[in-house]
Amino acid sequence: MTNLTKKAIKECFVALLEKKPYNQITVKDIVEECGINRNSFYYHYADLAAVAEEVVMENADKIIAEHPSICSLEEFLDTVINFVLDNKKTVLHLYNSVRRDMFELYLWKVCEHCSEAYIGSLISAHNIGDAERKLIINHFKCAGFGEVLGWLNDGMKNDIKQQNALICELKRGMTEEMVERCERIKK
Repeated sequence: MTNLTKKAIKECFVALLEKKPYNQITVKDIVEECGINRNSFYYHYADLAAVAEEVVMENADKIIAEHPSICSLEEFLDTVINFVLDNKKTVLHLYNSVRRDMFELYLWKVCEHCSEAYIGSLISAHNIGDAERKLIINHFKCAGFGEVLGWLNDGMKNDIKQQNALICELKRGMTEEMVERCERIKK
C-alpha cells in the first residue's frame, strides 16, 4: 500500500503541474486529488519539494536507463530535448518556479550521462588520456545544458529540433576531430 500511495502522490503532483505552476500547488491540492489525508502525505514526504525532487530524479534515471549508449551528437541533444518537449507544460512550470534549481539538477544529470555515453562510444577505439576525455565530456555536457536553458529562457519559442539539426550538421565531424587531435597530442 505504501508504494501505491507514493505513486499516487507523484502522479497527482505531475497532473497538477501540467495544469498550474509549481508555486500554486499545495499539499492540500495533492491530498484532495489523491483522496488521501495529510498524514498519509507527510508519512511519505517531508514537503512538496521532496515530491518534486523525487519525480524529477526518477525521470532523469528513466532517461538514463533508456539510453545506455548514444552514437551521435544528434542523438545526444535529441535525448535531452525530447524529454522537455514531451513534458513541456510541466517543465515550464517547474523551470519558472522557486524550484528551478531542481530542474537544472535533473538537466545537468541527463546531459552528463548523454555526453559520457556519446563520447565514450567515440573514444573507445582511440588512445586518449583521462583528462582529455573528461574535458571533452564536460564540453558537451555544458553545451547541451546551455542550449536547453537558453531555449527555456526564451520561452521555448524557437523550433529547437530544427536548430538542433542545423547545429549538428554544422558540427559534423568536429567531435571526431577533437578526439583525433587529443590522440595526436598524447603521442
